[in-house]
Amino acid sequence: MKLVKTSALAVMLLTGLFGAVLSASASLAREIRSGTALAVLSKPVGRAQFLLAKFAGLAAALTLLAYVNLIGVMTASWMAFDAYGKTNVQDIAIFSGAIALAYALAGFSNYFLRRPFVSDAVFALVVMVTLAAFVIFQFTVQMQSLGERASVDWRLVPAGLLILFAFWIFAAVAVACSTRLDMIATLAVCSAVFLVGLMSDYFFGLPAAHGSWWASALYSAVPNWQLFWLADALETGKSTFHWAYVGKALGYVIFYAGAALAVAVALFDDRELS
Repeated sequence: MKLVKTSALAVMLLTGLFGAVLSASASLAREIRSGTALAVLSKPVGRAQFLLAKFAGLAAALTLLAYVNLIGVMTASWMAFDAYGKTNVQDIAIFSGAIALAYALAGFSNYFLRRPFVSDAVFALVVMVTLAAFVIFQFTVQMQSLGERASVDWRLVPAGLLILFAFWIFAAVAVACSTRLDMIATLAVCSAVFLVGLMSDYFFGLPAAHGSWWASALYSAVPNWQLFWLADALETGKSTFHWAYVGKALGYVIFYAGAALAVAVALFDDRELS
């Protein structure tokens, strides 16, 4: 069960990080290149307002992505079992059927009502996976081991919120890069930020603890992704995982994303759009 939870949270983290980069490039860099941004800014819309609106839309989309992924993580942890359990085909069929039904409803509204398929599919997916998870948790029985029934691990909710906070920081960094770079370059820069951030405790934390000023500066400038990855703490049994930590992480996100967006506004302010 621990392996399932950790792997599912890892998939949730990576899909959101890459989704943030691709969405930021599609919504900002492509519009700058195609001239859409210039057409919008010819109206009484400021550059800072335009950029912050792009980030707000991207953050909202990533929140929906994190919600759907979190429902999937909790359902996967429910259906996990050890050597004495067995695969719950019924729950897999319910969840897979809910996903298929969501796409079918979006296809129906697109074909008969001429509504946009993507947005309808997203909102239908949010509703259907929520209903599927409710049915699975309330009306089905899963045996994870001999004589032990599965239960919902609600500790995955704060763990998922921390991953969502990482999405928001990554989105702010991707928006800042997209003001000057295209998709491939933005993906390369953000991938480097992600890899360096994973090892910032080793690269910068240890020298900073010994009084190095440059390491302390870089330790503050590079986002530390380990702060948002507490999947291992779910199975330790220690009282180190509290909602107070989530609140502190939210404060970190607000200040770091604000700083990244301030840099983005400065880069976008003198960007030639014609």
